Amino acid sequence: MINKERLHNIIFENDTKAGRQFDLILLWAILFSITIAILDSVPDFHEKFQAEFYYIEWFFTILFTIEYILRVYVSRKPTGFIFSFWGFVDLFSILPTYLSLLFYGYQYLLVVRIFRLLRVFRILRLVRFNKEAAMLTNALRASSYKIGIFLSAITAFAVLLGTVLYVVEGGEHGFTSIPQSIYWAIITITTVGYGDIVPHSTLGKFISSFAMIIGYAIIAVPTGIVTVEMAKLNDNKSKCLNCGHSTSDYANYCSNCGAKINRSKEPEQLS
Repeated sequence: MINKERLHNIIFENDTKAGRQFDLILLWAILFSITIAILDSVPDFHEKFQAEFYYIEWFFTILFTIEYILRVYVSRKPTGFIFSFWGFVDLFSILPTYLSLLFYGYQYLLVVRIFRLLRVFRILRLVRFNKEAAMLTNALRASSYKIGIFLSAITAFAVLLGTVLYVVEGGEHGFTSIPQSIYWAIITITTVGYGDIVPHSTLGKFISSFAMIIGYAIIAVPTGIVTVEMAKLNDNKSKCLNCGHSTSDYANYCSNCGAKINRSKEPEQLS
């Protein structure tokens, strides 16, 4: 009989053989169930394998329901888990199948299970990638004010451009209102260009060409802002703790003097 504490270690931890096996089985179950949900949305597959997809989906739903109940049961703080981010993800990954009994089409929302892959990826122990992700998050947070101002300026430019095209085209050729013209301005600036609204006048085409050229320049601005912030963070974290020279965060020895880096001093040296 497996006690509650050991079951907790198997389900929530991955430092044991049983825990790693559980994560691997869960990983493949999630991938397979997502594949079934995606294939079921294809009309040809749905018509030929409707019954098979139905029973397979209920199998995975029951399996994940049991897993969710076990997570709540073995959790040291059940209420905390239920109302946590992962608790909501686990719950929403099984709700669509039950909702499909009442409302048609909800079963396709099962693709939300793809977010559960974020949990089982811990088995790969990608610590280095976690650090890089944290650095990217910090860079985005540091540049959020600048990006916010930039987006406000682009919004104002799109409104101005859309209004000008509405006047130039005289409310014709799809430019039936200012909001519709702003929609055209946005897809033109972002170089998406659906082609559902196209200016026909010479002046309108000239303005469109100008907006497309500006659009390419606009795309590079937020990238540059975030890159600068990432470079600043990297400079702050890449100082050798023994000699002060720049070195990789993952190097064991200084690339300049060859001295061994003592990582245990890092918090004091950087603070």
